[in-house]
Amino acid sequence: MSLLDAGPPIALVVIFAVFAALSSDFRTVGNVQNILDAAAVLAVVACGITFVLMMGSIDLSVPGVMGASAIAVALLVANNRNDNAWGLLGILVAVLLGAGLGCVSGMALVSLRVPSFMTTLGVSAVGLGVATLMFAGVQPNITDEMLRGWAVNRFLGLAYLTWIAVACVLVGWLIQRYSRLGRYAYAIGGAEEVLSLSGVKVAPYKVAVFTLAGAFYGLAGVMVTSQLSAGLVQAGKGYDFAAITAAVVGGTLLTGGRGGVLHSAVGVLLVTVLTNGLVQVGVSPYWQGGVQGLIVVAAVSAAVLPQRRRNQVTK
Repeated sequence: MSLLDAGPPIALVVIFAVFAALSSDFRTVGNVQNILDAAAVLAVVACGITFVLMMGSIDLSVPGVMGASAIAVALLVANNRNDNAWGLLGILVAVLLGAGLGCVSGMALVSLRVPSFMTTLGVSAVGLGVATLMFAGVQPNITDEMLRGWAVNRFLGLAYLTWIAVACVLVGWLIQRYSRLGRYAYAIGGAEEVLSLSGVKVAPYKVAVFTLAGAFYGLAGVMVTSQLSAGLVQAGKGYDFAAITAAVVGGTLLTGGRGGVLHSAVGVLLVTVLTNGLVQVGVSPYWQGGVQGLIVVAAVSAAVLPQRRRNQVTK
């Protein structure tokens, strides 16, 4: 493992050790469980956004996709608005809705040839519009015991949602490591022109990456609905920038071609530990944002410093 890869895990261990020394409540088993549970939804979003970042693109469609999927699943499983009780099928439809919106983002990117942040921001607005139409002024509260149980029931001390997030990270890593899609996502971010000149049609892989990311966002919307026992249009508010921050802190570069799902997972844990630790040691909410920002900058600097040194030319 290079210093670039080791930087974020080292920062995670150091931050955890500092908070553990400062607060006895922080180092309890119960609090560690709370940290892992709190990281679940962000980890799933980060899995999706990592593939987009690996290509050197930016995805701002997360709030719209999560909102649409959250409302969709709330209306398809047993709820107070209608007589639907689709169970797992309703969850699958919500995830497919997310994948469909992601596909629209990818298609718009390759066909319109405009920056990804513009197309995905537009798709986010579309998703929020769809969610608002489905919401129709009446909040759908779910009564489906299976979906509600995801957030309540526990296995080995962790909520089912946390295990779902672990499974997503594993699936994301397997796709990144062993599939053509994962390898080409790296290649597109590293040298798209070279890949095109070698005869690879890049456009379908870009669409596939955004579709995969949309599926992860859709599942994250379902997970938020499970946590709240209700569908909310704003279920994905703030998760786009939080996931990008976590991915970059973990060592996934915004310029593409470096990082990965495991890197982003470390970043998610780092950000979640930081947030939890500041609360445990009693830092004022007015200072927490600034402290988080400083530590994030320090973590990013620790990750990129070895690369900067390697790029220096000695004559």
